[in-house]
Amino acid sequence: MSRTLKHLDRELQGIDKKLLSLEEQDQQKQLTLLKSIPGIGVKTALFLIVITDGFKKFETASQLCSYSGVTPTIRASGSSVRGRSRISKVGNRKLRNLLFLCAFSAYKYNKGCRELYERIVNKGKSKKLAMLAVFNKLLKQAFAIAKSGIPYDETHVSLLPK
Repeated sequence: MSRTLKHLDRELQGIDKKLLSLEEQDQQKQLTLLKSIPGIGVKTALFLIVITDGFKKFETASQLCSYSGVTPTIRASGSSVRGRSRISKVGNRKLRNLLFLCAFSAYKYNKGCRELYERIVNKGKSKKLAMLAVFNKLLKQAFAIAKSGIPYDETHVSLLPK
């Protein structure tokens, strides 16, 4: 049993190396840009590039967030509302799990995510809700950076009207 497990681990590492080399050839620039975001590592950046086909599958960051299953859904029927809104959990579970773990790292090292987290917690909301907001922000940052081609800059201020 342990021999089979070790063999599978070796195969997995080999597949990771092959995937990394293939992606580095095709999507090297996007990989470098995504790795510049504090909180996103090599595996998550690769997974994002592969899942989104180099961010060609989605036109907006909202579509990507919806695909990952982080968008809130309200369960209602007619005039009755069943509880609070929750995340939809429709979409890619692996992507959601990876990015949720990245959100913990982003909370520590990403200035924008940390400010968002603290602002939500200071309003009296739960820490889990704040972490979901960080997750959403991290995904939107990744989308914007991959589409624009500009590396992460923590001093960047959006010029878009609110």
